[in-house]
Amino acid sequence: MKSLIRSGITLVAAAALGAGLVVGGTALNTEKGNGNGLGGQPATASQIYLDEIKDYGVCRGTDPSCYHEWGNGWTEGEEKKILIWSRTAGPRHAHLGTALGPGLNPPLNANNVAQATLVQWAAERGIKADYTEDLSQFRLNNYQAVIFLSSNRDTLDDTAQTTLMQYIRGGGGFVGIHNAFGAEYSWQYYEGLLGGANFYNHGPNRDGTVETINNRDVSTTGMPKTWAFKDEWYNLIPYPSFVNVLLEVDKATSEATPAGHGENHPVSWCQYYDGGRAWLTTLGHDNAAWQGTLPGDGDAFFKEHVVSGIESAMGIKSFCTV
Repeated sequence: MKSLIRSGITLVAAAALGAGLVVGGTALNTEKGNGNGLGGQPATASQIYLDEIKDYGVCRGTDPSCYHEWGNGWTEGEEKKILIWSRTAGPRHAHLGTALGPGLNPPLNANNVAQATLVQWAAERGIKADYTEDLSQFRLNNYQAVIFLSSNRDTLDDTAQTTLMQYIRGGGGFVGIHNAFGAEYSWQYYEGLLGGANFYNHGPNRDGTVETINNRDVSTTGMPKTWAFKDEWYNLIPYPSFVNVLLEVDKATSEATPAGHGENHPVSWCQYYDGGRAWLTTLGHDNAAWQGTLPGDGDAFFKEHVVSGIESAMGIKSFCTV
């Protein structure tokens, strides 16, 4: 089955919509007084039948009208700041190294590879990156984006969940990298933030071919049609929907495990969600991708992809171009 949305083109279940039209994950009824109780405003897709695709009760998709200019995005002249969140409550990826000490910006160990690299990559673009794994430091209002860097399982408590939700609704940026897809399994809001997707399984870390699906977005500009990369290629259930797919992995790699996605296996995408911006990638398992030691140009493409994705989620660059 083809991707439900590929480069911003929505799959429409016309028979279920009647006089309505689906755009970017919202159901727009073309008739006044459509009876949805919203005064003719866009209705969420959960109010209609759309191949059992969840809408999570919020405005989401590729339509910029889902974004809230409420002060959490970057504005000209403002300091550029992000928060890197790498707290794990389950298996810990090697690229994260040992758990960080308490507080904000604790000393990094030599094996905290991904955190140190991301701080360096941000600095090269004039972005100040704070980092923490301390729930008492999960305060987001001073940042234009929060990066969930392989932060898995129940990485947030109730207070932090509320903080994230309010931040997103205020126009904040969210970036999920690699095992951010293994977090908050019981929180439907977070699953929606990931694009209506969740981690199911993966095969061994192995070589694959990444396919550039949308080269118009700032995070994919200049990428070749295909490029080599090594990763744990995540299989996702649910499968992302109402998103702008940026990159996929080729069929031969994606079907290496029984839960492979077949013809279309996204590995990076973006969407507007409940007022905020969300940029997502399952890439980033291998230490070599962070250290710049992969053979070929894959690590360089990965670096540019991640940093430009962060800048777009912050509002520094254009976001989620379809």
